[in-house]
Amino acid sequence: MAYAQYCLICDGTACNSSQSERIYEQIMKYVYDHDLEKTCQVVKTGCFGFCEQGPIVKVLPDEAFYVQVKPEDAADIVREHLLKGRPVSRLIYREKDADSLGAVDKISFYRKQVRVVLRNCGFIDPESIEEYIAREGYQGLEKALFDMTRDEVLAEVEKSGLRGRGGGGFPTGRKWRFSKEVEADQKYVVCNADEGDPGAYMDRSILEGDPHSIIEAMAICGYTVGADRGYVYVRAEYPLAIRRLEKALEQAREYGLLGANILGSDFSFDIEIRLGAGAFVCGEETALLMSIEGERGMPVQRPPYPAVKGLWGKPTVINNVETLGNIPVIITRGGDWFAGLGTETSKGTKVFALTGNVNNSGLIEVPMGITLRDIVFNIGGGIPDGKAFKAVQSGGPSGGMIPAEHLDTPIDYESLAALGSIMGSGGLIVMDEDDSMVDVAKFYLGFTVEESCGKCVPCRVGGRQIEKLLEKFADGEGTPEDLDKMEAIGKTMISGSLCGLGKTAPNPVLSSIKYFRHEYEAAFKKDVAETA
Repeated sequence: MAYAQYCLICDGTACNSSQSERIYEQIMKYVYDHDLEKTCQVVKTGCFGFCEQGPIVKVLPDEAFYVQVKPEDAADIVREHLLKGRPVSRLIYREKDADSLGAVDKISFYRKQVRVVLRNCGFIDPESIEEYIAREGYQGLEKALFDMTRDEVLAEVEKSGLRGRGGGGFPTGRKWRFSKEVEADQKYVVCNADEGDPGAYMDRSILEGDPHSIIEAMAICGYTVGADRGYVYVRAEYPLAIRRLEKALEQAREYGLLGANILGSDFSFDIEIRLGAGAFVCGEETALLMSIEGERGMPVQRPPYPAVKGLWGKPTVINNVETLGNIPVIITRGGDWFAGLGTETSKGTKVFALTGNVNNSGLIEVPMGITLRDIVFNIGGGIPDGKAFKAVQSGGPSGGMIPAEHLDTPIDYESLAALGSIMGSGGLIVMDEDDSMVDVAKFYLGFTVEESCGKCVPCRVGGRQIEKLLEKFADGEGTPEDLDKMEAIGKTMISGSLCGLGKTAPNPVLSSIKYFRHEYEAAFKKDVAETA
């Protein structure tokens, strides 16, 4: 049915916690009270991204963008806008350089964004396969099955230059090729949805707002590498994402898009959900596989890599949620189209959770190569209360602190690594002049120490030793020798730890010493400071 109006209500976790479900119920009540159900469709969508202004309600075709909506505002939205065509002025988001209506793409928060992975979040009902199909959904799978060979699909993924968005940045096409070229009686595809970084909610929002895109991508991967079974490993504390994914799997099977002989082809593929208990280390791919197998989630030595010998000893492709979210678009629009976004070595876009001391916090998707300054000040709207920007922590507890002098650094894998940080899964936490870098480093190091599986000595012992030294600085009892010890231990952890958790755990400490050494020196114990 074609409707004259569409009322889209954010129903992601953040807005849901601010009564968006109640807003939906109230709007539906007034829609029925005024006999508008045949002319206006009310849709619960995924995250719009602008979390700072939630709950958000958007009315089409007027493009009215209502923010900070409350349940009691439902009556005005229906009676004034949906019934009489008069937008509710007091609820519309405004800023000095954006009109009140028809200007969502001009709002500074969205203006520089390019939504590829988030293309459907905030646009469709994530629990409707019909709405996903209406926006090119499953066209990539159909094209792969009937118009392309496995080699041709793989060639497009390689041509796109897509790199893993889970932290390491390994070329996705190369990983798929490793599995494809291994002869085996069984292969697997695994979606890593074990998102554990503090302040990160990219993967959760994608699963909540567009679960079918992940199902489609996993099926395309399965077809390409010769796998017939997939697993989504998602932490149990994401109940809304799990519920929507479960419903999407049921719908895909009903429509013949999962299961035996998909769309009448000779390709069969199905997916199971496996719940994680929230261990950060299970984001590491070998620990994740151990957990799926029912063992304690602990990393194992590589090589062999999972793409060659993974789940139950069989070739296994592991990609995180955001990586997979790009795949259907790459197949429908082509690898060259995707490679046209971003930089020479970092193609496409990246989703970030922009949080901390910034005016416009939320979920953003930007082309690779955009600068930190653009993100913090143009999209993020700068620092609250006129305070000075101090640093941004990129890559969560595995990343590093980037100070103001590097605000014009482009966001790509190599540039961030050169600064002692990483892309990570996409957390960006902004800090202002009042934040202590010693305290921030202590927080992140404490997190990774707590989450360490304890299997290898560099991580288990080294992390604890650095934590004790950081506590001395936090108490004003540090010494120059303590600084040297932390740097030495950190470098040992990087070179000697078994998995990525231990190898990256010292990054916040080492980067804070590199760029904010004066704050550590200010925390030297009194007799040392007086001598200096």
